[in-house]
Amino acid sequence: MRSWAAGSALDRQPLHRQSPEWLARLWEQENARLLKVTETGEFYTCDSGHRLRLPRPFVAFDPQRHYLLGTVAEVPVFTVLSLPEGETGSLRSVGHQLDEQERELATVAVSLINWHRQAAHCPICGAPTTVLHGGSSRRCTRCGEQLFPRTDPAVIVAVVDPEDRLLLARQASWPEDRASILAGFVEAGESLEQAVHREILEEADVELTDLRYWGSQPWPVPRSLMLGFTARSASSEVTVDGDELVTGRFWSRQEVQQAVVDGSLVLPMSSSIASRMIRAWLDGRLLGDG
Repeated sequence: MRSWAAGSALDRQPLHRQSPEWLARLWEQENARLLKVTETGEFYTCDSGHRLRLPRPFVAFDPQRHYLLGTVAEVPVFTVLSLPEGETGSLRSVGHQLDEQERELATVAVSLINWHRQAAHCPICGAPTTVLHGGSSRRCTRCGEQLFPRTDPAVIVAVVDPEDRLLLARQASWPEDRASILAGFVEAGESLEQAVHREILEEADVELTDLRYWGSQPWPVPRSLMLGFTARSASSEVTVDGDELVTGRFWSRQEVQQAVVDGSLVLPMSSSIASRMIRAWLDGRLLGDG
């Protein structure tokens, strides 16, 4: 198994963040930083999207608007929903340019902002909710229900055939030159393994063997956790569903490399787990990580 990352430098401060006074003091520290995120999931950047723009907070702390991401090397980092102003970028557009630490901050910030925008009212009784613990939860003002950020699990699968070729497919909404490995959401009452078998059978009519977990990636578009698996197929026959997928087949390494060079194939951005799994296959490492 290949992990997505070797731990995190972000300390989310689960105990201290329960104190409103501690949060307010943290906000006022000289080294406090603020990452602004728009309602479309873009965040403030600089240096042509290679760095996050993290100014010091200059307004009074508002516990209902300012959410603590955590501390990095004792530097507190907050986020807030903001109107677009100056240079901004998204995880899709500039995520591959950020370093691992800044990409994590952006991912957590976008995740929190997305969730708070959707959780303003209680799903039980419909009453307004208020922010608790620096943004890590909310509570209903009527029934007292406590809400926590949601994460939707999705599986993403690198399938190789008996000739060690990789299954790549194109979604109907993608440009004609774009392709990737297959993915889909986990349904209610379904295990991850069941979701993998179902998705690949439904979308490509491929039956799998030798299913193995590979790694994961948080993806807040809107609130997913991508869970990567590798698998083998018994045959090289592929029949796409024609609805979600419009083309799909097994590719050799030489075919992929040549198509990327001549511009007829565009693969996922380098910061995605799909890209890392494809790169591992190209390097002959994909099925040797278990």
